[in-house]
Amino acid sequence: MKKNIGLHLLFLLLTVSCSSDNYKGNFNACFSNQNPETMLHSGETREYILYIPSSYRSSNPVPMVLNFHGFGGSASEYSSYADMREEAEANSFILVYPQGSCLNNTSHWNPCPVGGDNKSTADDLGFIDSLISKISNEYSIDNQRVYAVGYSNGGMMAYGLANYKSNLIAAVASVSGVQLSCGSSNSSPMPVVHLHGTSDDVIPYEGNNDYNSAQSVLDYWINFNNTAIQPDVNSESTVEHYIYSQGDDGVRVEHFKYIGGEHIWFNTNYQGKTTSQIIWNFVSRFDRNGLRD
Repeated sequence: MKKNIGLHLLFLLLTVSCSSDNYKGNFNACFSNQNPETMLHSGETREYILYIPSSYRSSNPVPMVLNFHGFGGSASEYSSYADMREEAEANSFILVYPQGSCLNNTSHWNPCPVGGDNKSTADDLGFIDSLISKISNEYSIDNQRVYAVGYSNGGMMAYGLANYKSNLIAAVASVSGVQLSCGSSNSSPMPVVHLHGTSDDVIPYEGNNDYNSAQSVLDYWINFNNTAIQPDVNSESTVEHYIYSQGDDGVRVEHFKYIGGEHIWFNTNYQGKTTSQIIWNFVSRFDRNGLRD
């Protein structure tokens, strides 16, 4: 990665700039969820919104998608516009919207290990590990097919799981987010789909002194997964689709570049598919062993 971002700087910047996320969140109480599920982790009550498709039967293990909100957000509000429930029904997967914890009275995700210059003390990597275990004990989950999806700071969290919990995560998707440069312990190929707008004024597409560029994130995973260097490119209207295939274990890196796109969960369809459909169609092709048969 081209830049090394300390989380003390990250969260200072996010406090100032991420007010332009899709929502402001409840800054007094950090979050306000409707009828959340709860669990205790590291002495703190953590919340999440759980959606079980009507087709679910305990006799048939199903995939699970974790979808992470942006900085300052609530899982309930986020699920209303980054809504993957229709996909969960159509494709029979369990959908989870975890809730970040407070940092300076604002909800956030900590995608890096606690310690060093990391201002956040939230053990979010451990929280998600425990959350996957809890839901797997309560429902019949195909643990080879657990996927991490996120928007903005939630996209950073998805990348954090790709780097530090690759033993649990089969593929990741980031929307208007980037990967932080806090290291990695991953040793296995990881399918990645990255959606980003060229007019993002919060996490700039070209990067800056504080954020990695979209291309540098792609380059990291292209190199890590040993994919083709030259992509296949398709385009429709204001969306360009880059496909880096032939990676180890059949994994690939894909990028959807939204020309003029802002810092949002995109509502522009590509080849008739919504953002939720694009993401599911990508991640569902993989399990923890790579490309599914």
